[in-house]
Amino acid sequence: MDTPTLLQHFRTHDVPLVLSRSGEPVWDDAELHRTAQLSDPEGYALLALVPGALPWQRARVLLRTLAATQDGLDERTRATLAKVTRALMFGLPPAYALTALLALRRLRANHKHVTRAVVAFVLEHPEADTLIEARRPALVDCFEHALGKTTARACARLIAEATETAEAAGTARTARTAENTETAGGDGGRYLRRSLLRFTADPVLATKRLRALYAPGTYGVPAPQEAPAPLDPVREYPPIVTPTNRGDIAATLVHLYQGGPAAELRPALAGYVAAATRGLPGLDASVAMVLDTSGSMRGYGEREWAVMSQAVALRLVLAEICDRFTVVETGGSERAPMGSADLAGGLLDALGTGPDLVVIVTDGYENHLPGDLARVAATLPRAGVTTPVVRCLAAFTRGHDLTLREPAPGLPGQAFWHQDDFAGLLAWMFAHCAPGVEWLRATMLGRLEGGRT
Repeated sequence: MDTPTLLQHFRTHDVPLVLSRSGEPVWDDAELHRTAQLSDPEGYALLALVPGALPWQRARVLLRTLAATQDGLDERTRATLAKVTRALMFGLPPAYALTALLALRRLRANHKHVTRAVVAFVLEHPEADTLIEARRPALVDCFEHALGKTTARACARLIAEATETAEAAGTARTARTAENTETAGGDGGRYLRRSLLRFTADPVLATKRLRALYAPGTYGVPAPQEAPAPLDPVREYPPIVTPTNRGDIAATLVHLYQGGPAAELRPALAGYVAAATRGLPGLDASVAMVLDTSGSMRGYGEREWAVMSQAVALRLVLAEICDRFTVVETGGSERAPMGSADLAGGLLDALGTGPDLVVIVTDGYENHLPGDLARVAATLPRAGVTTPVVRCLAAFTRGHDLTLREPAPGLPGQAFWHQDDFAGLLAWMFAHCAPGVEWLRATMLGRLEGGRT
């Protein structure tokens, strides 16, 4: 399955991953995930980090990535898979991640990377104290599968014995030695380091949580020093949507269109565009945008300039990212939208520039020749045109009903209404062309390197 189709599946197929009575994982798209993982293990895992991927799809990627062998993979790829695994384990709702880890036991997946992942989830999760209290049997089940029941219980026993010895001695020095079992001497200390502590980032915290796991209610579990970065950006939706609370770029454009002081607003606009694109790699491709500049894009009343400003915000972001970027306006102009949009004619003009990707940005009202864009789009493959064409529908709010605003249902389409939508929109958009697939990989790898997970 190609990248755009797989990404679309990750965003639309929200069916839970469940365990049968016998404990076997039941998922209706298991073959799709297996095929995708085998064809490109790294690319498949990175797609789970794209904003908008559904939690149960991410849980499937976690399960499939851990269940698969890493024999034959180079060290760089293994390191990337380890980072993605950690991001998913700590970023998913704990119940989803725990379901995937329980499925690993039923599948008898006992690779070394599984051991590291399970130990990290059980002993290092930001909510480990709550999880241990609420899901103790399931966590013990996963932990003993990862290390082996005998090894896991031996480690728990050694830690308990070291703690009892320290408490009996009653000295601060002995207590510290028992607490930091990484530096404990003797056969017991060496056994702990070899069997458990080498898989943990914080041996002191790991020993405390292991005591809590096997001795409930006896020892307090401290909160982690730093929580992982969320899988999706944290968003706070405004209770009332206006043209100026849908992102800084669009808000600044609205003030410009309304006649605000250009000398102050244009430098601010450049700064907001730079902030929105900071850290994103450039796209080595030619992208053509068909921008709807008809009268309906301006809007009226309280919504005046809302849709047009968001469309132009996307235009400015694409201009920064794409090495070669062309805009075809149809209707009036960005500053003076008027008349009707000839989206079909604009598409043909955009294709004439020889792009790798054509992006049609519109509010969905095809007000020149109804049905014309759909007919032209359907004819392109028969004319030998293979350039991917996508629709980006600019909406006023996230709950906007766009059912009747589909000028070309046969073309891939996605709506956006806020600047925060751009991260997922760019990934979806670029995934339709070959250079974009590499851009998507580089972006997700950069996120792994720059994030805290």
